[in-house]
Amino acid sequence: MPRRPVRRGSKPLGGSTPQNTTPSSSAATALPSSAYSSTCPSEVEADNVNQLQIASLTLDTPLVPFRRKIREPEKPFRFLELPSELRVKVYEHYWSNADQVLDLEPGNHKRYRKALGLARACKQVHAEVTHFFFSSRAVRIFPTFPGKYFKSKKPLLARLKPCQRGCITALELRLGPGWTGPPRGWVVNDALGLKDCSNLRKLTVYVECDPSDCIYDGFRRSDGFYEGFCSKLLGNVLSEIPSHVAIEFEGYPGVKKSGAMMRGLLEVASQSGRQILWGPERGWTDGPDKDEAERNKERAAQLFDTVLMEGYAPHHGMLVVA
Repeated sequence: MPRRPVRRGSKPLGGSTPQNTTPSSSAATALPSSAYSSTCPSEVEADNVNQLQIASLTLDTPLVPFRRKIREPEKPFRFLELPSELRVKVYEHYWSNADQVLDLEPGNHKRYRKALGLARACKQVHAEVTHFFFSSRAVRIFPTFPGKYFKSKKPLLARLKPCQRGCITALELRLGPGWTGPPRGWVVNDALGLKDCSNLRKLTVYVECDPSDCIYDGFRRSDGFYEGFCSKLLGNVLSEIPSHVAIEFEGYPGVKKSGAMMRGLLEVASQSGRQILWGPERGWTDGPDKDEAERNKERAAQLFDTVLMEGYAPHHGMLVVA
């Protein structure tokens, strides 16, 4: 039968206590404290190691202390010290996306509100920006945008300040919208502010349609109603603006110079004794109005002269294949 192993630390059988043995000289000799300090690092040395920077632990990288860059304030650009010619060029680039004709529209607040904030910089910039903006664009006297703006009793010209109206150099009177029934707000009075336009140079009369044409038969209100209304409206406008203002006539291609609409407007303009100009879009001149067939022939001849026809050559007034 195998013998049971004796557990360590258990008391010997018989209840007798073991005798104390004498320790050896090597075990009894105590090690000095300096021996422990040389082999094991202390807590102070561990803290010093943790405080070292990574750059100090390398040999090829010098120890450079980290310093935050101090922000230097940017020097302000003295815009007003530029010559006036350069400032005008800056304003021209600033307003390059603005419309050439200002009218009462729903998108004006979104389009011009932030841009006009430049005028609040100082008094000098306000005067320069206001003069450039309103002098380089035409203002429509009566609104033509459909809806509530077309029937508004307070057009854009009446909403401007007197100092802004004094900078205007060009006005536009667009005739044609509402030819069956003109709005009640199309009235020339003191509230419109035409007398404040002291720097006005040109009045453009843009004719969109002529109700006296035969295609309007059965649709017009009465014969000569809208033509008489437009002639009277133009006369009232001319009586409010300075006498040196020139009148420019422009229109759609379907408007004839020999029609009742244009004949009435030209009569009012000639009676005022002002200079009469012709716009480039319609192509009217001081001479008699040309027939539509003649204009088509001229356009075809101009097109033939400008377009290069490859493979063809003229021969005695005829075109023959080369």
